[in-house]
Amino acid sequence: MFDIGASELLVLVIVAIVVIGPKDLPMALRTAGRWVAKMRRVSNHFKSGIETMIREAEMEEMERKWKEQNERIMRETAAQEAAAEAQGQTVAAAEDQNDPRPNPLPSDAPPSAADPVMIGPMPPEEKTARPEAPLP
Repeated sequence: MFDIGASELLVLVIVAIVVIGPKDLPMALRTAGRWVAKMRRVSNHFKSGIETMIREAEMEEMERKWKEQNERIMRETAAQEAAAEAQGQTVAAAEDQNDPRPNPLPSDAPPSAADPVMIGPMPPEEKTARPEAPLP
């Protein structure tokens, strides 16, 4: 942050010893440490307050988008229900008619727990004994 090198730090220590004196130097360093800690707390508090304000603004924006999307969906649903009533259909029948995925056929259904499942290699086929024809 301050980019103080080793030689600059040595000069600061020598000046501090000469100006403050070796007797009062520990108390001065303690006081400086308290001031630095207080400045860090204030800056962290300020930073967390700004981040909270940003999060709240983002949440308000997301809530506004969700509300708009919910209103659009409700309008579309009401329009679909009105169209279905005008045609004399029930809402469930209209939804089934507009469903892009048809009901699966029984052969397309996933296997149930009662269906046996083979795991591992196939068992060897049993050879049935066939009567051999005599050679002419």
